Amino acid sequence: MTLKKSKSTDFDKFPVLVEFSHYLLVERGVSKVSVDCYLTDVKQFLSDNPKIAGNLHLLNTAILRRFIRKMSEFGAAPATVARKLVSLRIFCEFLESEMQLSPNPAEDLKLPRQRRRLPETLTQSEINQLIQDTEKGKNYFWGLRAKALLEVGYGAGLRVSELLNLKISDIDLQERFVRVYGKRSRERFVPLGKPAIDAVKDYLAFGRGYYVRKRVSPYLFINRRGEKLTRMGFWKILKTCVTLAGIERRVTPHTLRHSFATHLLEGGADLRAVQEMLGHANIATTQIYTHVDRVYLREVYRTFHPRG
Repeated sequence: MTLKKSKSTDFDKFPVLVEFSHYLLVERGVSKVSVDCYLTDVKQFLSDNPKIAGNLHLLNTAILRRFIRKMSEFGAAPATVARKLVSLRIFCEFLESEMQLSPNPAEDLKLPRQRRRLPETLTQSEINQLIQDTEKGKNYFWGLRAKALLEVGYGAGLRVSELLNLKISDIDLQERFVRVYGKRSRERFVPLGKPAIDAVKDYLAFGRGYYVRKRVSPYLFINRRGEKLTRMGFWKILKTCVTLAGIERRVTPHTLRHSFATHLLEGGADLRAVQEMLGHANIATTQIYTHVDRVYLREVYRTFHPRG
């Protein structure tokens, strides 16, 4: 895999980014999207420290701490600072292995404490309204595609990339399962309910042909040019659906995934089963939804208990 040169002379100005990008792609197996993020963070650091860029052996812990402190002083959110620090840690690991930078100056740096926000979710009635009102869309074909997107995205709790990378062959309409390739190409199988299966059947029978026309594509969801639907394309569809449903809160593609997990736990699903369906490598990532579930339980208690 090769990386396109980012805007004009980024790689010319900082040649080390070329080797770093290869290290990320080949040795660490990082996705192209993540590589771009790491490169952006490291480029910012090198731009802020031109002397270091010219002589990487001068890099030390004090310089890294000064850069991180500067980010905080300029008002960067703790999550942003933490992400940049992760990027710099990986960059220093690369320098240590490839350029014998020893000791690793980022080894003792600790991530800033972050207040973990609970994910935004929709209620079950809002999800139903969102899906139902797809029929009010631009035309019949648009409605079929939008409904299938929402049903599958929410019905299987998929990440946006997973949803848009689905191929027709990934959905078993008989057994009601979808095969998903998640982060680092980890494969998992997630069940789909009858509403999602019916929506996909209708889209395949009457809607997809309108978009794909005479082109040939293995992907399930297609844009009006007959190509795989992009993130921006799905974002626009979702925004239209939210407006049609009269939902005034901010809804992102990931809101569907958060809602999927929350509604499963509200219904009594086992945390391990939810972890498997979400494709989380670590159950600690899934446990944030137990906090959402407690909020729901507290609300139920207050509403229905005589001494709530």
